Amino acid sequence: MLLGAGGFIGGAVLARFVVDGIDVRAVARRRALSTAAGVEWRALDIATLLEPKDWLPHLEGVDTIVNCAGVLQGAESRAVHVDSMQALYAACARAGVRRVVLVSAIGAERGAVSEYSVEKAAGEQALMSTSLDWVILRPSVVVGRAAYGGTALLRGLAALPVTLEFPDTGPLQVVQLDELVATIVALSRPGAPARIAFDVAGPERLPFSAVVDAFREWLRLPPAPRWRVPRVLAALSFRLGDFARAFGWRSPAGSVSRRELERGAVGDPTQWQTIMGAPPTSLAAALAREPASVQERRFARLYFLKPIAIAVLALFWIGTGLVSLGPGWEQGLQYLRAGGVPGGLAEAAAIAGAFADIAIGIGIAFRRTARRALVAAIALSVLYMIAGTFVLPQLWLDPLGPLLKVWPIVVLCAIALVLVEDR
Repeated sequence: MLLGAGGFIGGAVLARFVVDGIDVRAVARRRALSTAAGVEWRALDIATLLEPKDWLPHLEGVDTIVNCAGVLQGAESRAVHVDSMQALYAACARAGVRRVVLVSAIGAERGAVSEYSVEKAAGEQALMSTSLDWVILRPSVVVGRAAYGGTALLRGLAALPVTLEFPDTGPLQVVQLDELVATIVALSRPGAPARIAFDVAGPERLPFSAVVDAFREWLRLPPAPRWRVPRVLAALSFRLGDFARAFGWRSPAGSVSRRELERGAVGDPTQWQTIMGAPPTSLAAALAREPASVQERRFARLYFLKPIAIAVLALFWIGTGLVSLGPGWEQGLQYLRAGGVPGGLAEAAAIAGAFADIAIGIGIAFRRTARRALVAAIALSVLYMIAGTFVLPQLWLDPLGPLLKVWPIVVLCAIALVLVEDR
C-alpha cells in the first residue's frame, strides 16, 4: 500500500512499482486517473483515519506499507504525520503487515526548528517504537524532471530577470528523485534490510543561491543581475506564502519553510551509499544528462505569473462588483435603461450582476473553488458580451472598448484555468 500516491515522490514511486510489476494499493486524497494494471486506487483522507479500525479494511492483502504522504504545514499536519500513523502501525500489527518504509525529512531527528520537523520526528519515533520491520528515509531537497513544491520554486526563482539572494539560508545537499525512488523500491522488498534510518542526501553542500544558479544555467538563461533581498522583504515574502495557504493554495514558501531553509538540508549520505552500492549524483551531473525542454523553460517563467494572475483576476471580479454597487451604480442603470430595460428590471439585473461578479472573485481566490469560479467567469463574460450586443450594440464602437475588452479577460481566465493545476 502506497500512501501519498498522487504526490511528487509518491507518483514517481508508483510508476516504478508498475514498471516492476508490483501490485499496489494506491492511496491519495483524490483518485488519480491512472488505470495502470496492478494499481488499485483508494481515495482516502489520511488525516481522518485516526483509529486502527479505520485502517484495517484497507490492509487486506497488503504485506508492505510505503508512506510518501506529507504536509508542510496546516491544521491537518500532525494528524497526517503522527496521529493517523500511530493508528496505522497498530492496525499493521493486527493485520500481519510487517514492513513499513517511511519517507521522513532530513534533520528531523537532530532537533526541531519548526512544527514540521517536530511532527516528522514524532512520526519517526512512533514507527521505531513498534516491532515492525521499519525503514526510515530522511531525504534532503528532492529534485527531478517533474516539478512540485520546492523543486518548482527553485525553477521559478531561476527564471526571474534578477537573481535573488535570500539572507540566512543554509546549505542544501539536493538529492535526485530517481535515486530516492530506487532506494524506496529496493527497501520495500521482502528480505531487504530493516530497522534502519538514514539520510538520503546529495554528495555536495551547495549554498541556496548556487542551486538556483545551477537551474538557471540548466534553463539556458544568461546570467542575471544579483540582488540581496533585505531581511524585511524576505520575511514579507514568506508571510505572503502563509497568506496564500490561508486560501488553500499550496505555496512552498511560508513561515515553516523559512525556518527549515535557515537550518539548511544537509546530512551524511555514507550509509545510504553503502546500502545502495553507488554514490549519489551531483546536481550538475544530473542536470547535464537531461537538458531542459521548452516546456520546462515555459513552466519556470510562468511560475510567479500564476499567483499574480489568480490575485489580479480575484481582485478584478470583486472590484467590478463593488464598483457596480457603489460609484458606478447610476452609470450602470443608464446603460441598461438606454437599452430599453425597464427601471425595476434594470436595478435587479445590476444587483444580480454585481453580486455574481463578487462571488466569482471570491471563488477564484480560494484554491478549492478556483477552477469552477474561472469557468463561471468565462461563461459570465460571454453572457455579458451577448447581452451587451443585444441591449447596446453601439458599445462595440465605443473608443474605450467595454465589450472588446471582454475578450482578453476571457483569455486570461482560460490561461489561469490551466495554471491552477499544480500536480
